[in-house]
Amino acid sequence: MTKKTLLTPLAAIFMSMTCAVMAQEPTPETKPEEPKTDTTTQPVKGIVKAIIETSKGNLELELDAEKAPLSVQNFVNYVNKGHYNGTIFHRVIPGFMIQGGGFTPDMQQKPTDKPIQCESKNGLKNAKGTIAMARTNDPHSATTQFFINVKDNASLDFPSFDGWGYAVFGKVTKGIEVTDAIVASPTTSKGPHSDVPAEAITITKVSIVE
Repeated sequence: MTKKTLLTPLAAIFMSMTCAVMAQEPTPETKPEEPKTDTTTQPVKGIVKAIIETSKGNLELELDAEKAPLSVQNFVNYVNKGHYNGTIFHRVIPGFMIQGGGFTPDMQQKPTDKPIQCESKNGLKNAKGTIAMARTNDPHSATTQFFINVKDNASLDFPSFDGWGYAVFGKVTKGIEVTDAIVASPTTSKGPHSDVPAEAITITKVSIVE
């Protein structure tokens, strides 16, 4: 039976918001994703630039591989496998964040590789426009899903409510208006999932810019 894992509440004010949003919902039965192509890459270093192309417009990112090497390498590896292409932003909450990278438009969760260690102690803050790793109540459970803060969310910073918080690994440098458009989209519930955009907001392609 599939087990859905949710996060412990941040605090009373964030209880419903956090439990509904930040969990990435892996299942015990999920198996590592088989590589579609040879995805061997050199370890990433410094600032890595990426572009997320969505049905609402493009987001240009700078990923900080110096302060968040595991998170950035993890993201780059999934990009190189084409994992994010055709996924959606499946949770959006005004005044909080937008989350994506794990589900297809029919709300099927894609398989993942092994989770990574949480890098929330790297000094990067969950400020508006930053991108961070989504996870379950296990701090070291992040895989493919990420979220972009649409406001300053200091309560998500280390040590947060659980002694860890959420690991920021980059920021939006161009296209912040796209995040505003995404978070303003009407939402609905689909099965057990709430805060799902009524009209699918698709990630058509993610690219690493040389």
